[in-house]
Amino acid sequence: MSSPTQSVQRDFILEPEDNERLANLAGPFDEHLRQLELRLGVQIANRGHVFRITGEQRAADAAEKLLRRLYEDAGREPLDARKIHLRLGESHLAQVAADDYAAQEVSIRVKRGNIRGRGANQQKYLHSIATHDINFGIGPAGTGKTFLAVAMAVDALNEGRVQRLLLVRPAVEAGEKLGFLPGDLSQKVDPYLRPLYDALYEMLGVEKVAKLLERNVIEIAPLAFMRGRTLNDAFVILDEAQNTSIEQMKMFLTRIGFGSTAVVTGDLSQVDLPKHQKSGLRDAIDVLRGIEGISFTFFEAHDVVRHPLVARIVRAYDARDGKDPPP
Repeated sequence: MSSPTQSVQRDFILEPEDNERLANLAGPFDEHLRQLELRLGVQIANRGHVFRITGEQRAADAAEKLLRRLYEDAGREPLDARKIHLRLGESHLAQVAADDYAAQEVSIRVKRGNIRGRGANQQKYLHSIATHDINFGIGPAGTGKTFLAVAMAVDALNEGRVQRLLLVRPAVEAGEKLGFLPGDLSQKVDPYLRPLYDALYEMLGVEKVAKLLERNVIEIAPLAFMRGRTLNDAFVILDEAQNTSIEQMKMFLTRIGFGSTAVVTGDLSQVDLPKHQKSGLRDAIDVLRGIEGISFTFFEAHDVVRHPLVARIVRAYDARDGKDPPP
């Protein structure tokens, strides 16, 4: 008998034979099949209605079950990337073998070209975002946590898997008091959200970002504005999450609705909260690690992709704080 992590090949036929239904299932240029491959960690090949799935046994079982269900759906309604994403979420099949196979390489098409993970940790991070509904990226500045999350959000929007992007930051004063900054509330919090704008501009261009912001397809807001909302069919990024309180983190995570993906990023070495207050990010690590459907990726100094001096600076501070010694 095969073990759950042993690679298998599974052959089956989708019936009744209907070429129009088959084309609906596969999508333009087989986009729907590629989406299923990424989420389930399998390879899908077909010759007409005869399908072959290659992958770990549990993932192959899940893929066959989902393909049969989607083939039924394809006979009743047009399928698109968003409906495939929703069906994956409803079935809870995307996590069946997420920890049992090596992360597949994720390539993201943006305005300037393709973005791929640099190194194993970034590749794991991208794959986790593709296969989990809630994701945490934790580590020092310069490791690509926010940039890659925004790239995945833009890709999900372009592919129609979500209807809008929400980019959120806690407006915690880091040496400046909001009340003493000039302008209205929007102008006061803009400096805190600037890194998110910069990432969007790089991937979509200034003009397109401005249009999407005007239509509320992209929303950039302080964390406090999230209370009372439920977010369906959205890609939500909470940046600088080390500066959330425990209550704020719980509030944010419970906003997530059907068809949504959330990414929480933060650096626990740069907490600007009062010294007596525990970071909501640190608390979430303690409470939520091991919960099915939630992924954690921890970055270290060697994952820094900025100037080489940045990695050395991170290591020096880690050494001072009793962590890994500098080289």
